[in-house]
Order: sequence, then C-alpha cells, then structure tokens
Amino acid sequence: MKIAMLARNANLYSHVRLKEAAEARGHTLDIIDTLRCYMNIASKRPEVYYNGKKLPLYDAVIPRIGASITFYGMAVLRQFEMQGVYPLNESVGIGRSRDKLRSLQLLARDGIGLPETTFAHDPKQTEEVIALAGGAPLVVKLLEGTQGIGVVLADTDRSAKSVIEAFRGAKVHIMVQEFIKEAGGSDIRALVVGGKVIAAMKRTGSGDDFRSNLHRGGSAEPIKISAAERSTAIRSAKAMGLNVCGVDILRAKRGPVVLEVNSSPGLEGIEKATGIDVAGKIIEYLEANAKPNRTKTRGKG
Repeated sequence: MKIAMLARNANLYSHVRLKEAAEARGHTLDIIDTLRCYMNIASKRPEVYYNGKKLPLYDAVIPRIGASITFYGMAVLRQFEMQGVYPLNESVGIGRSRDKLRSLQLLARDGIGLPETTFAHDPKQTEEVIALAGGAPLVVKLLEGTQGIGVVLADTDRSAKSVIEAFRGAKVHIMVQEFIKEAGGSDIRALVVGGKVIAAMKRTGSGDDFRSNLHRGGSAEPIKISAAERSTAIRSAKAMGLNVCGVDILRAKRGPVVLEVNSSPGLEGIEKATGIDVAGKIIEYLEANAKPNRTKTRGKG
C-alpha cells in the first residue's frame, strides 16, 4: 500500500513508529505536513497539492491532526476522503471527538457512563451549574484545552464560582464536572483499534496533581481492565465513529466513566508501558480494511 500520514512533526515517536511499522510490512508511508497542503476545490475533481506538486492518489491516509489545527486539518482530510482514499479515522469522527461538549452529548445518548457534567452560557446561572454537578469539589475545564491544560480543581463551591466567573470573564467556553475522588488521581487509557481494545494502561498524576496526563509528568503502568471497562471503551469509539482512538476512563463507585475520547492518541506511553506493538496493529488494521471509496461519509458532514 501507499500510505499518507498527515502530521506536522515527522520526528514524533508516534509518527516514527507508524512509518517503521508500515515499511516493515512492505508499504510506503509519506509524512505530509498538514499545513503545507493546499487544495483545488473543483467539481468532481478534488485535488491536494503539497510543496508545489499535486499529490498522487494514496491507498490510505493516517490523520495525526493536532488540536490547534483541527479546522484546517479536517478540511485537508475531507479532500482525501472525496478522492476515495481510505482514512484511518474519518473527518466526521475526528470532529465529534474534538468538540468536547458534543462528544459527551453523543456518549450520554448511548448510555455510556460519564461524570456529572454541566454547561451554561449565562453567568447568572453559575450557582445552578455548580449544584447540578453535585457541588464541590468540582473540575472546571476549558472546552478547547488539551493535555491537562485549562483544567482546574475547585475544592469549595466558593472557589468553583470564582474560577467559573474568571473563565467567563475571559469569554471562553467551559464545562463543569463532578470530581471522581475515588479514582485517586489515576485514569485508564484504553487503546481501541477496529472495535477491539488492544492495549490498556493506568496513568497516575505526579505528586498531588489530580491530572494524570503523561505530558504533565504522570507515570504509566500496564493494567488489566474489567469487562465493563472494555465494553465502555469499545462503545465510546463506536459512538464517535472512530476506528482508532484512546478512551480515557475513570474508575468510579458506580462503574467506569469516560473523560475523553482521543482521535490521535500518542503511542509512546502505551507502547512502553505495555510492550505491545500498537503501531503494528494499526497498520494491520489498514491492511485489512483500506479499500477505495470505502469511507462511510466521503467527506460529508
């Protein structure tokens, strides 16, 4: 197969591993800087250009689109989809997962466990929002935040109100979630490929940090997940319409609850923690499924 990977940094661990895994199986993989692509929006003749040349027709495309370039990255990916190129993850699924509010609404619709979550526009409703989320301690999140940035733990209702009002004063969108104390600052990252959990790790925040992101100094170890956690991860991927994703789960007293579904999960932490060849399994999935014009949405939506 001839595979394209949309990525800004060719030297990231995840991108190097995917290229190695593809080439080890006899495929070619071109890493294409997403922001250096440009498109010809022509009737029934969609084209993508890169560094002054029209790109050839690929068999598959792996979108590794950073959160900061979601809008443009999805536009480029849709152009590939309209060409009939098979995407590892479709633009529609990526768009759903990147919109934190919409993703939680979709998960809630499918009955998947979630922390109590509230969202409102009017600052006059702050106290009602806090009460609906169950009162302090509460987690206040920027809807546009990534890797634990823009996430604040408020220990009291008063501090929660202050944080919410400060964020609203900056005219940013936030949501307020219940704090799952029993999780103990740890979460589970379950890696789903093709409707199966292929690897799972437990992530724990550094020191007294309640955020477990590895980018913020957290640690990771392999973990055996329960049948309920496995089902939750698989159903979450399906709700988003993602073939490959990382599902972040907390162990609450009432069962597994989903924090987030990541459409471009990093591979370094989970490969090193579990010893599983995740990159190889992703390429194997493409080998079994990449067919022309097999995209469900063909760039629609």
